[in-house]
Amino acid sequence: MTLTVVVTRDVPDRFRGFLASAMLEIAPGVYTSPNLTKPVRERIWAVLVDWHGVLEQGSVVMTWRDRGSAGNQVIRTLGCPPVTLVEHDGIVLAKRGLHGGEGTDAFCTI
Repeated sequence: MTLTVVVTRDVPDRFRGFLASAMLEIAPGVYTSPNLTKPVRERIWAVLVDWHGVLEQGSVVMTWRDRGSAGNQVIRTLGCPPVTLVEHDGIVLAKRGLHGGEGTDAFCTI
């Protein structure tokens, strides 16, 4: 179990209500859970992906600690901006996708 943080922006109310039922909303659109298990986190993410695929509105970022990943954390995104953590010469960098070009996140619209 590890601390999980979800940040939402411009999402329909159903996202906020669903997240508030499983996590603590510490600020508008910012949800945390200090002891979220992996199966619960994966289920929450699956619901968010399904809803976002249908509604195609807003963006969601979920992050948690993972010692096996770059920067010791995992970042998942829906909408803008798509972010991936990469290590380069011993430094952890946030790599963002290009909007409107090759490799653009399918959910990203500006």
